[in-house]
Amino acid sequence: MNRIEKKFNELKRNNRKAFIAFITAGYPDLRTTARLAMEFERSGVDILELGVPFSDPMADGPIIQAASQAALKKKVNMGGILELVKKLRRYSQIPICLMTYYNPVFCFGQERFIRLARTCGVDGLIIPDLPPEEGKGLIKYAAKSGIDVICFISPTTSLQRIKYIAGISRGFIYYVSLTGVTGARKYLATGIAGRLKLVKKYTAKPVCVGFGVSRHSQVADINRVADGVIVGSAIVKKIEEHLGDPGLVSKVGDFVRNLKGSRV
Repeated sequence: MNRIEKKFNELKRNNRKAFIAFITAGYPDLRTTARLAMEFERSGVDILELGVPFSDPMADGPIIQAASQAALKKKVNMGGILELVKKLRRYSQIPICLMTYYNPVFCFGQERFIRLARTCGVDGLIIPDLPPEEGKGLIKYAAKSGIDVICFISPTTSLQRIKYIAGISRGFIYYVSLTGVTGARKYLATGIAGRLKLVKKYTAKPVCVGFGVSRHSQVADINRVADGVIVGSAIVKKIEEHLGDPGLVSKVGDFVRNLKGSRV
């Protein structure tokens, strides 16, 4: 049982829902990423999702794309991010997922990547451009190493594929609330509750909702029907707003606390 499973078991015992925070690793720099990670843990974030900067992030909207480009300009890479996770493990046991596209994993070497990720303390992987059918080898190898590969279900996923993903995904299932890329939205897509009810017919695994969440009211709405919520672009935008501010970490931490509010 890795940190992700332990966390969801703890949340279930306490009748709470998961708050998962995404930030781009290395934005504005790796040192600040480490400080944000520690601040998030103090703020009650349950799982940290670290985005690996990539030059062609097809699932990401303009806010995260810009953060990735800024990190890449500072030469942030997979090796440096794994080293960051290793350092964080000296002080923190917060579950950590890496959100990466497959190209950086392929270039790093799939088995080498999994081996180092396990050694450094990574708990989960989210790879938007790797269909589970094509990623069976990676999923199997990761599972043997105690690393969960988290798969996506979207509003357009067929029933047959929902059943397949429910069986192969580990840790939790990432439900994409809308068709399109990441980014804060004023309103959540309709039909989320119905789709989640369908997904939950075929799995006992936690299902968490991401894409478009930017307000406390949206977090509360999602927590009524899901096992947790994932917030990314709104947090990265808040980091952007405070670039150069000595109080960046505490102000972003305050924003996260306000987003979480009182959870269902």
